[in-house]
Amino acid sequence: MATGPVPGDIIPFLRYADPRAAIAWLGQAFGFEPILVVDGDNGTIAHAELRLGSGAIMIGGAKKDGLGMVSPTEAGGATQGIYVVIADADALWAKATAAGAEVVMPIYDTPYGSREFAVRDPEGHLWSLGTYRAGSWDD
Repeated sequence: MATGPVPGDIIPFLRYADPRAAIAWLGQAFGFEPILVVDGDNGTIAHAELRLGSGAIMIGGAKKDGLGMVSPTEAGGATQGIYVVIADADALWAKATAAGAEVVMPIYDTPYGSREFAVRDPEGHLWSLGTYRAGSWDD
């Protein structure tokens, strides 16, 4: 049963020059599923929400507004990165590289017990994916 967001949930939001292509690529490379897509003016996307497991991201089209967000390409490099917790790093590594992800760090084992890798999507956003769940605490 879905419970929806709760206080403390962290949901990254990204801007893309071509959000429709980003939605398709994020699904192909990582398995994200669109749960909401709101059309904007002139065939644009005003807002979209994508789910992967119990996590979500929000994306929209690139635009000039009070947030001042620019693409990594326009900024001259990544200005943030998103870490996604996954169950099977090797399977997702194969899927992401088959989708044409730009490899930043090939798959490897960390000294803290994670199997992970880092890639860029077609618009330069940095994605790190691995089996380590940061912030995990025993209750």
